[in-house]
Amino acid sequence: MSAQTSFPRLAARTRNFTLGAPRTVAVSRDGERVVFLRSAGPTDAVHALWVLDVASGTERVVADPRAFRDTDDEDLPPEEKAMRERRRESGGGIVSYATDEHTRIAVFTLGGKLFRIGLLPGDEPTPVELPVAGPVLDPRPSPRGDRVAYVTGGALHVLELDDETWTDRVLVAEEHVTWGVAEFAAAEEMNRFRGYWWSPDSERILAARVDESPVQTWYIADPAQPGREPTTIRYPRAGSSNALVSLHVIALSGARLDLSWDADEYPYLVTGGWDDSGCPLFTVMDRRQSKALVLGADPDTGELTTHLETTGTPWLEVLPGTPALLGDGRLVWSTDQGDARQLLVGGMAATPPGLYVRRYVGQDGADVLVEGTEGAPEQNHVYRVGPDGTARQVTEGAGWFSGVSGGSTRVEVRRTLDTVGVRYVVTPNRALESFAAAPPFTANPTLSRVTDRRLPAAVLYPRDHVAGTRLPVLMDPYGGPHHQEVMAAGTLWLEPQWWADQGFAVVIVDGRGTPGISPSFESAIRHDFAGPVLDDQADGLLALAKDHPDLDLDRVGIRGWSFGGYLAALAVLRRPDVFHAGIAGAPVTDWELYDTFYTERYLGLPDEQPEAYRRSSLIEDAGKLSRPLMIVHGLADDNVVAAHTLQLSSALLAAGRPHEVLPLTGITHMATDETVKENLLLLQLDFLRRSLA
Repeated sequence: MSAQTSFPRLAARTRNFTLGAPRTVAVSRDGERVVFLRSAGPTDAVHALWVLDVASGTERVVADPRAFRDTDDEDLPPEEKAMRERRRESGGGIVSYATDEHTRIAVFTLGGKLFRIGLLPGDEPTPVELPVAGPVLDPRPSPRGDRVAYVTGGALHVLELDDETWTDRVLVAEEHVTWGVAEFAAAEEMNRFRGYWWSPDSERILAARVDESPVQTWYIADPAQPGREPTTIRYPRAGSSNALVSLHVIALSGARLDLSWDADEYPYLVTGGWDDSGCPLFTVMDRRQSKALVLGADPDTGELTTHLETTGTPWLEVLPGTPALLGDGRLVWSTDQGDARQLLVGGMAATPPGLYVRRYVGQDGADVLVEGTEGAPEQNHVYRVGPDGTARQVTEGAGWFSGVSGGSTRVEVRRTLDTVGVRYVVTPNRALESFAAAPPFTANPTLSRVTDRRLPAAVLYPRDHVAGTRLPVLMDPYGGPHHQEVMAAGTLWLEPQWWADQGFAVVIVDGRGTPGISPSFESAIRHDFAGPVLDDQADGLLALAKDHPDLDLDRVGIRGWSFGGYLAALAVLRRPDVFHAGIAGAPVTDWELYDTFYTERYLGLPDEQPEAYRRSSLIEDAGKLSRPLMIVHGLADDNVVAAHTLQLSSALLAAGRPHEVLPLTGITHMATDETVKENLLLLQLDFLRRSLA
């Protein structure tokens, strides 16, 4: 890489310095193998499949796409493109894989084709392409490894090995519906990217049937290509009909067993899978997301068992890793009680109230392992919790830690404030090798807690800043649910530091609605995306200025993307006394145009809470604009569709309010093209310098 390469171009080219670093790590049950993905270098987006043999400490590549397939032009099927968009996946080559129960074989796709490879040292070194009926989505081997299921054309297929010959057959298919695929709301908002699950004995599959016919059809067109037909999507906008989702046990003979619950009352399938005894275990939730059932099923009769019937106010959180059923029959779940998020085992609190639990990791003897934080929302640690509820922090230092384990092998995932990137440390002291680029500078954020609400905040100055020099302020928040910006992880601060080096004091505040502090802190935005969120940005800035006198409060800009874009536009529309210029990237401007599961969770149903939608919308505020505003939007965005920006721009035009719109042709909700990403940052920089001069 040239020494003249700009930081924005370098960051885009290296995918924010992640290319060449390990990712997607799994450990075999016996602890003998660590499987992971990694590309060959700091600008190589083609990922290969690697294995670390723990005993010898050697890493070996088991599937390099370039060795057996042309990867210059990946011809991805539309379903794969859509799934990658939901996952915010920007890499190439092998971007995901699935293994059998003992992590002896893996399957993956390339360009819609299906490949299988052995992971043991003596296995055939070249992946085998398996015969399939069409472009492959989400392939998964059976636990025994002798079968592979996949989806194509909305049908669920199974490949079986018989006398060294693979035979493909349709397990279940139906016209106008899909089998084994997560619907839009599940993949975008529930963090459920799967639609089918193998039984532990490899003889059956639990599969979701999705009928999207009730869902509105939307059209995503590319104005730069007027001769190209628009893409059609089924988009469940707030207040409209969702997809009809049901769950079924499919035997390999094709026999189908329907699992029936009150789907009118509980339409959302939030989690799916099997317990260790070989029974389906899944979670369903009502539309308002305040009631849930954790259900088990007899795989032979379909008879349901209610493991848990629960309610939550104002909504329910399903903790990652739950539900789980322990060997003694106790259910693992979680509860939100005021300022505490605790793990429940058998209906009893298993973690202390002061530990904010983020994820259930698993059981280890009489103990349970969780991830969470104790009073430091910028950090995440692994904790071992004993039967008496005493929690012991396993990971050491200040940072963002997680882990994955198998047998006696544990891989600790380490992110710290003073290092860039992620280190995967294999017990006791070996780290997976990284080929990622080193950034050209180190970020220097100052983290603190401000206001009586103890808001997590950060300030970054130019690296050559001289104390006493007043600087224009750039606030760079996200500010919405399920996402933190203020984290003790060095890589996250590189772009904010670049902005600071352009002559700004960069300020980031995580206000009410963001996770990591308490359930009550998160639920403070109920029925109002605007008031508490915007108040915390303004109050946080004013509080920081008391300790940072170099912040020039007469020159404050704000920028953001997605919810952060909404927040940036909201700021200049409603608080021009504090915010003097805004850049709104891919903003939601009218929440009735966003999806059901996310929007209704926080604002309620539109016909029941019209005032919540009105107070949270930007459209009626268009006539108030008195500050410079740039709106940026990808025209191919199927998450926050470009209609949001176009409707706000139309309202601003009707009110006679000057503003700038930057349309990004062919760009979705995430911009990965390095030229676009570089120039997008430079154009924003020019706008802010002009606006805050």
